[in-house]
Amino acid sequence: MHLTQESAQEWIDSLLESAARGINPASGTQTLAAYGDAHMTLALRGLEPKTIDPYMNGWRLRVVPALGHLPITMVTNGTVDRTVYAWIADGEGRSTVKNTLAVLVRVMEQAVRDGLISTNPAHIKGWQRQYQQAEDELDDPRALALPNWSALQELAAALVARSADQYTGWGDAVVFAASTAARIGEVSGVRVKDIDRAHWIWTVRRQTTPSPGGLADKNTKGKVARRVPLIPEVRPMVAQRVLATGNQPDARLFTGPRGGRITTAVLRDATHWDEVVHSLGYEHLRRHDLRHTGLTWMADAGVPLHVLRLIAGHGSLTTTQRYLHPDLHSVVHAGHTLNAHLTTKPDLPPPSPPPRQGFEGCRKCTRRGRRRAAPNRAENVLTCGFSRAVVPNWSPADPRHLDHSRTGTAANNAEGPADLAQCQPNGPFLHCRDDRI
Repeated sequence: MHLTQESAQEWIDSLLESAARGINPASGTQTLAAYGDAHMTLALRGLEPKTIDPYMNGWRLRVVPALGHLPITMVTNGTVDRTVYAWIADGEGRSTVKNTLAVLVRVMEQAVRDGLISTNPAHIKGWQRQYQQAEDELDDPRALALPNWSALQELAAALVARSADQYTGWGDAVVFAASTAARIGEVSGVRVKDIDRAHWIWTVRRQTTPSPGGLADKNTKGKVARRVPLIPEVRPMVAQRVLATGNQPDARLFTGPRGGRITTAVLRDATHWDEVVHSLGYEHLRRHDLRHTGLTWMADAGVPLHVLRLIAGHGSLTTTQRYLHPDLHSVVHAGHTLNAHLTTKPDLPPPSPPPRQGFEGCRKCTRRGRRRAAPNRAENVLTCGFSRAVVPNWSPADPRHLDHSRTGTAANNAEGPADLAQCQPNGPFLHCRDDRI
């Protein structure tokens, strides 16, 4: 249906033009859904199966419900633009919108090749800017974390209460994910054999992810297993769930109410996640933010950066460092520290003691026991590079000299071995404090 006579006349002219090119006018009135179903194989040619699967999900779940009823010639750039922004407003992720828009672009490109339309209306720009705020938040993932343990417990209880049959497994999975800083797919992939109950360590080896043909267990995102501590608050829950599986090593620790695998979408729909977090005042909170919560808590607890990186499974320290941003208390404390530094007079070093009477200096030597005459001095001194000790008023006729052939001792050849105290100011040898010579 056209709103104005001019738009209706435009549509008639386009049909006549298509007919003049040998195109059946019936094709011009075909809906987008019908045209896509009839030509989807041709539109998606050359793509791998793992790419086709998310494309087809976007077509069935978003394109057809929003635009499928329109004749293909009435799908305009403005229509697609408003539809995409509606998907973003509904909370669809960047990758979801990207895959959905990609399949629409391919279908409309096929319509261009068939001569039904002259330009592709699905080529729109600027929609990714709507995700800029989310990217800014990811630069500071601490902003996405729950404030404390009580808030996590409140969230878990609210999700259980909102779910069908009040299934407690949803709450257990949420608490486990936050306390271990794990992804929901990794929580779904944990098995009984992955839990070391002697040391309460969880070895993360796999994750459950959507794939062509359904859910599948794959390696972790980093392709490397990692170990995560289980804090005392979750150990009773973990032990109870292990017992519920009959202690079977390959049994899953967390499943849905019917024994199925958990995904972030399943958790969202089963617990009415969006409604619950909005009612609790956490409108920004997503399932992945449970991981941000755990890493933020560990960073605030003082876990060293290199250990936090291993627990998180990050490939670089730069990613882990984002969780180390100082909180408000740290910033305030930094201000107090700077103020104390600027207003407090620094302690001056103690003055050097005056030299002993009758001693004017020394001459350093590179060999122990070597004697040299002090320049411009009336007396000679015996110096030792090992203990920096001198014998004042020494003369060649004086038999005393230092012997450090035995480690850690000073000996007097004339009087026998002497204690190291002889090298101190109170002994017969004066400690040299003059470094100017």
